[in-house]
Amino acid sequence: MKNYIVLAFLMISTGLMAQKAESVKKNITTDSLFNSMNSDNQSEHVAIFESSRLILSQTTETVKKKNLNFLVMHRFGDFSGPMGGGQYFFGLDNIADLYMGFEYGLTNNLNIDIGRSTTPKAGGLVDVELKYAILHQTRDDSSPLAITVIGETGLTPYNSYPHFNDRVSYFAQAIFARRFSHDFSLQVAPSIVKNNLPIPNLPGNEKGIFSLSASAVIKVTNLMGVIVDYAHPFSSLRNGSAGFSDPLGFGFQVVTGGHVFTLNITNAKAVTDINYLSNTTSDYFRGQYRLGFTISRMFDFSHKESYKPKK
Repeated sequence: MKNYIVLAFLMISTGLMAQKAESVKKNITTDSLFNSMNSDNQSEHVAIFESSRLILSQTTETVKKKNLNFLVMHRFGDFSGPMGGGQYFFGLDNIADLYMGFEYGLTNNLNIDIGRSTTPKAGGLVDVELKYAILHQTRDDSSPLAITVIGETGLTPYNSYPHFNDRVSYFAQAIFARRFSHDFSLQVAPSIVKNNLPIPNLPGNEKGIFSLSASAVIKVTNLMGVIVDYAHPFSSLRNGSAGFSDPLGFGFQVVTGGHVFTLNITNAKAVTDINYLSNTTSDYFRGQYRLGFTISRMFDFSHKESYKPKK
C-alpha cells in the first residue's frame, strides 16, 4: 500500500499535465481565505489551497503580512479495535493529540509559527517554525509551480531524558505545489526529521528520517473540497513487520467566512510533522483510525479603524 498511493498521485498529476492547461478562474473572496486578507498580487498569484494546513501536511500557502492565523487541530481515539468501539464511544471519549498554534505574517511570504501539542505518550511538543514562500504559481503560467520551505525546531517538555539536548528535534521541508485547474490541486513535499534522541528510542532506530509526502484537494464547490494526504518515511525500521504504518488521511474541507474547517479520518495519532513522521504505529486494518478536525481562524491587523466616541 505504501508505494501504490504515491504512484497514484504521480499518475493523476502526469495525466492532468498532458492535457491542455485550463485557465484558472478569476479569484473571488471565497476562493482563497488567505489571499482575501491581503490584495497584494491577487491578480498575478494563484491561490492553490484554502489554508496553510490540510490533514497531515502543511501547504505552500502563507499568512499575509500583519495577519494572524489561529489553529486548533484535534485527534480523537481509535474508532474501532480493542481501544475503540462503543465502549469508548468510537474514540470520542479519548484524545490522541490536541494542537493549538499561531501563524503570523512577518511579510506576505515569510511566517513565524509557534504551537503546542499534547501527544500524551510522546510527552507533547512545543515547536517554533519559519515558513518562507520562495515561488508562487502565476496566472499566466510563467511560474507553473509554487515552492515553499519550512524550518522547525521542536522541544519535548515532559518525560525523562538524560540530557536537555535529547528533548530537541528538527524538521525541514520543501513543498512543491500546483493548481492544475479550478477544481484540482496537488503538492509533493520531501522532508527530513532529525531527533537528537530517536523517537521511539528503540535499538536500530535512526535519528534522521527522510520522508516524501503527497497531498491532493478536489473541490466539489467553491467552498468545499475533498482532501487526501499521505506520507512515507524511508526507514529500515518503519515497516509493517516492526509495527509501523504510513500516515494516511482523508478529509472534507469547508470555507466559512474567516474560518476554514476540516473534518478528517487518519491513522496518525500525532498532529505535528515531527511526531507523526517519527512514530505512527496505528493501522487502518486493525481499526486504529480516528476522527479529527482542524479549525483555522484568520485575524487581519493590517487595517486599523480610528475610534470615534459617540456624541
